[in-house]
Amino acid sequence: MAEVKFKQVGYRYQGADEQGTQAVVDLSATIPSGTTAAIIGHTGSGKSTLMQMVDALILPTSGSIQVGDLTIDSQTAKKDLINVHRRVGYVFQFPEKQLFAPTVIEDVAFGPQNLGKDAEEAKQAANRALTALNFPADRLQHSPLELSGGQMRRVALAGVLAMEPDVLILDEPTAGLDPAGQEELLTLVEKLHQQGVTVLMITHQMDQVARLAQQVLVLNQGSLVFDGRPADLFADPDLLQKNHLQAPQSVRFAHRLKQAGVEVGAPLSLNQLADRLATQLGGADNDE
Repeated sequence: MAEVKFKQVGYRYQGADEQGTQAVVDLSATIPSGTTAAIIGHTGSGKSTLMQMVDALILPTSGSIQVGDLTIDSQTAKKDLINVHRRVGYVFQFPEKQLFAPTVIEDVAFGPQNLGKDAEEAKQAANRALTALNFPADRLQHSPLELSGGQMRRVALAGVLAMEPDVLILDEPTAGLDPAGQEELLTLVEKLHQQGVTVLMITHQMDQVARLAQQVLVLNQGSLVFDGRPADLFADPDLLQKNHLQAPQSVRFAHRLKQAGVEVGAPLSLNQLADRLATQLGGADNDE
């Protein structure tokens, strides 16, 4: 469990000219420990660059990032990176493409062993992570490449969870999964939140933002243009339009109801929408 604090963070990619490309611009924000935060924005807005700095895969060119008691800035030494990687786990988009070991259990145990655990400790950590993901015990000795897409995604995620990070970064976690696989993964994120893990999730799926996030950071051309609750974001159609974002299905439907004279606010789920409609209709019945 760790708070993540951005202090005037900037990142400039070196280019052919001296100026290069400014990918993140003077960004400051705080994500409290145990929060699930969605990092959203149009393609090229700086989301992935920002998250790579949280795991010190690249270092800020200005400002600093605090992960718990660790500081990441332009002066962070290579010898200190291992401490960041122990605290932060990064699950890349389509992580199953990185599976390589002969068996599931070996693949998942690789991460903790690489961080210094002996073979037995690493295997125990791998088993805990796979059990938490409800992975079938009779497939631990199978090649990960023989599994279904959803199972491969679980193995890749288990490989990061086995390192027991305080902060977990997910990059488009449901991309390429069928509906059952998506639901499985979203339920897992909810479980991790209940366990107090700080989750930073890059996604283009606004229904997932509405369901999972307590905090949303919206980036546009590297700048932070919104930091707040999903309900406040989705209640602001002008902000969504300016940043090329679409409201969740429930909010879009609520907007159509408003045009028809029925006001239900900006519900974050279809269940919430149904509840508000029931309240409205119940009130209308009582008036008659």
